[in-house]
This record gives sequence, structure tokens and C-alpha cells, in this order.
Amino acid sequence: MATRRDFLQKGLGLTAASCIGVPLIGCASSRAADTAGTRPSRQASAAAPRSAAKPTQLAQAAPLAPAELAPPPDIFDAQALDLEFWLKPRTLHVIRPASGEKSKLLYWRDGEVIDTAYQELCHLLRDVNGRETAQIDPKLLETLWGAQAFVARYGIESPVEILSGYRTPSSNKRLIEQGIPAARQSLHMEGKAADIRIPNLNAEVLGGLVKSFGQGGVGFYYREGPRGGWIHADTGLKRTWKG
Repeated sequence: MATRRDFLQKGLGLTAASCIGVPLIGCASSRAADTAGTRPSRQASAAAPRSAAKPTQLAQAAPLAPAELAPPPDIFDAQALDLEFWLKPRTLHVIRPASGEKSKLLYWRDGEVIDTAYQELCHLLRDVNGRETAQIDPKLLETLWGAQAFVARYGIESPVEILSGYRTPSSNKRLIEQGIPAARQSLHMEGKAADIRIPNLNAEVLGGLVKSFGQGGVGFYYREGPRGGWIHADTGLKRTWKG
């Protein structure tokens, strides 16, 4: 399961790899000396000990100082994303374990929500138990897509599992009576919240990423087992908690 450490290690690897093509200081200096005609004469070279390493060899062998390697941006910092990321077409791949439904829909393009795809997503995020559908806040869909598209950059191309989307008041009340975590004024009842997870992605990483979008509240629900916990994401007030 991918963790924050995995992301950071890969980020550091990419940063280090980008430095390979940059000329080292020693190499650049030796080339500049050749151009200026300041290369030592053959006699001087012959007089020098054969065991002495050439300046270029020393420069290549010496590791780069830590200060020369800029650390990668924090993977939880959505501000590090370029504008192009948010302007490209948005295809959301979701699965609903409770019903076995899954779909991959292009729902946003050129600044506009595609209504047919949006309505289908609202159906997928419906109250499966109460069998009712409601309009889902587009900002919530943006959060789900943003998290999925962001981790895809790191090779995790998995659907977003929707454990709970819209809830009817009666379904929400039933959960409370059963002792399942649910707020009495839950934003699930307004189509503004979803409980989600992404396979192969640590819940802490997913929650931290969702939090960085600054769209609303984030709840961390850790559970034992191979599938781990889940993350509550909503478009209400900005806040975090653990359940």
C-alpha cells in the first residue's frame, strides 16, 4: 500500500534524476579553460605525478552537496499543481462496492459540467439503502476527481470507492441508532459529503491530499484489516477529525 514515504522517495528520485543532465562545476570550468587557451602544456602535464586525478574526474566523483538538491514539493500541497491540471477534462472513475456498480465518466470539459454524466454520477452516489437520488455538490465531485488525478501521477490509477454518498434522513438516523459514525446534521443528507477510499492508497495519504484542496471538512477513519479505513470528504466548513 502506497504511503507518504513512498511518494516522497519517488519525488526525491525524480529531483535527483533531473540533476544528471546539469553540467558539474568542475566540467564546466575545464571546458572554459580549454576555450580560453589556458590548458596546461604537455611538459607541465608530464611533470605532474601520474597518480594525480584530473580536475574533471574529481568533480564527477564528488557527490553533490545536499543544498544543491531542491526537495520535491509537499505531496499534500495542492497549490503546487499547475493551472493546466485544473483546466484539463475531468474523467471520474468510481465504483460502488455496496451495489457492485462502477463507471468511468467524462463529466467536466471546457469549464462546463456535462449534464448526462453528472446525473449518472448523482445516481452512483445515491442512497443505496434508501433508494433515493439527490443532486451532488459539483465541488465534491471536483475533490474526488482531484484526488484520483493527483495520485495517478504517481502510478496509482484506481477507481474511487464510494462507501457512502447521499443519505436520506431516515438512513442517517438508522446509522446513528446502530452506533455507526454519523452526525445528526450530516452533510451526506445534503449531497455534500462522501466516504471514500482508493485501493492501494494509505488512508492518511488520501486524507492529507483531500485536506490540501481546502474544499471543506475531512474525517480520518482508521480501521484494521487489509482494506484499511476510509476518508470522509465534504464541502462544508474547513475542519478535520478522527473517528
